[in-house]
Order: sequence, then structure tokens, then C-alpha cells
Amino acid sequence: MTSNKAIKRIKTIHDRLIAKLRAPPRKTQKLKKEKPYEKPRHMLENPQSLAFQILGQKVGHILPLFKGLDLNLQKSGVKVNYKAYVSLTIFVTILISLTVFVSVPCLLLFAFSVPLVPALLFGLGGSLFTLAFSTIGFYAYPIYRADKLRRNLEDELPFTTGYMAILTSAGVSPEKIFYSLSNLSVPLAVTVKAKDVVRDVNLFGRDIISALEEASKQTPSERLREMLEGFISTIHSGSDATAYLREKSRQYMKLKRISLKKFSDTLSVLSEFYVALLLTGPLLLVIMFAVMAMLGGGSLGILSPDLLLSLLTYIGLPLGAIIFLIILDAVTPKW
Repeated sequence: MTSNKAIKRIKTIHDRLIAKLRAPPRKTQKLKKEKPYEKPRHMLENPQSLAFQILGQKVGHILPLFKGLDLNLQKSGVKVNYKAYVSLTIFVTILISLTVFVSVPCLLLFAFSVPLVPALLFGLGGSLFTLAFSTIGFYAYPIYRADKLRRNLEDELPFTTGYMAILTSAGVSPEKIFYSLSNLSVPLAVTVKAKDVVRDVNLFGRDIISALEEASKQTPSERLREMLEGFISTIHSGSDATAYLREKSRQYMKLKRISLKKFSDTLSVLSEFYVALLLTGPLLLVIMFAVMAMLGGGSLGILSPDLLLSLLTYIGLPLGAIIFLIILDAVTPKW
């Protein structure tokens, strides 16, 4: 019996070995090589992300110096985090200042043959000027964007309230009104605010009243805030929203006519300033500097007439034109 059992065990082992040998070989899985760590593309494409990675942990003690910037960013519609924007401000300011400190002395030395010490002083002064100008520019940019958004919203308010009055007269709900405003074929400034309301309702689960209250807090326009608060009160009380919106549309149209009359007067004043400061004044200065250079005198310290003429031509006139365009854009209505 024991011999028969041993023979059976040997046969089973033999059969298993033959089956394993006849079986097709298994494909060995190649070990995947670990890819080196790559930074996300958004960190490389967005300068604010790169600046936040470099300086984000070091700007905590500087944030009180930028008081009010967070609220201006929210009102301006700039989709950038507060700390990331401050980090970008510091990073770009330092980079531009160092570039000016190196490039200005080299330009004065090799192009205008200015001595070394005055060239270095000009470089230091230019770097300090760009430091202050860049910081003020970054701080004023959200204020400028908020003011531009405010003007666009107020220019569109007569048409926006009229469009909303038409929809409410047709029995459209407030949620669908703002959904329609967010999907206009021709996007307006109010489209961004309407998208925020739709996002708060559909994504964050807020009711329409809470979403409108949040939109009224973040809008830079006092007229739009007043209109939204009145619209909220009409929803609360169950009043006639169509009559309210029609009355608001009439009021805003009257204010728009008044603002257009004021703009025509302001434009005439700006045209006089443009002729005096950017046409007649620079022409007289160019003639004066050219005559001084021909006579070979009249230098103001280290500033020769040729250098003054170059500064006026390549720095003064372009900078004055840019400032004038910014002022003109700030007072021009969209509609």
C-alpha cells in the first residue's frame, strides 16, 4: 500500500512538472521607470504662482502695508489670491529695480559717454524711482480695474434693468434671469457678476437671496448695489418686480444722459491740455534744446542739452502720452 501511494505521488509530481513546462511563458512586466518630478504647468505659466512659490512664506509681515488691497482685488474682478498678488508685486518690483540699476549706467556710459560716478547715481536714482513706481502701479491696478468695472456696470445699468424687467414681466424666476444674463451672446460687464450669482446658487448651494447679497457686497458700483438690494427687498416682500425694474431703468437712463453731457465738457478740456502739454510744450523744448546744443552751452550741471533732448524724446513724450491715454480711458463711457 505504501509503495502504491508513493508511486501515485511521484506520478502527480511528474504531471505537474510536465504541465508547467508545456505552459506558455509568462510575459515579464517591465519595471516602470520613475519619471522625475515636474512642476505643474500652471506654476510655470502663471507668474503669480511662481512668485508665490518663491516669496509666499515670506510676505506675512509685509501684508499690513497693503491695507485695503484685498477688498480692491475682490471688487476689481481680478481672480488672483491676495498673498499671491503681493508676492508678485514684490518679485516683479525687485526684478525691475535690479534691471534698471544695471542697464541705466551701462547705457549712459557707452551710449552717452557720461562719467562713471554720475552714471551710477543715475542708475541708483532710476532703480529707486522704478521701485516706487512699480509698487504704486501694482497697488493702483486693482483700484483702476474696479473703477473701470464700476463705470462699465453703471453704463450698462439702463439696459440691464430693462432686460430684467422684460424677463420678470414674462414670469421668469430670478435664478433664470441671472442665468440668462450670464449667457448673453455679447458678454457685458454684468455678465461676470451674473456668473458669480449662478455659481453660488448651482455650485455652493446658496439660495438666490444670499447669492445676490454676496454679489452686492463685492460689486464696486453703488448704483448696482442699490438696485440689487432693492430687488432683494421686492423678492422678500412679494412686490411687483417688473414695475421696480422699469422705474430703475428710467432713472438710470436720465443719469446716463447727464453723464454724457459732462463727458463732452471734460473731453474739450482734455483736448486743450493735450495740445498744450504734448504738442506745443515739447515742440518749444525741442527747439530750445537744439539751439542750446548748437551754441555749445547752457548745460544744467551734468545734464547736457543733447542728453535732455534724448530724455524728452525717448522718455518724456511716451510717458506723457501713456498717462494721457490712461486718463482718457478712465473718463470715457463704454456706451
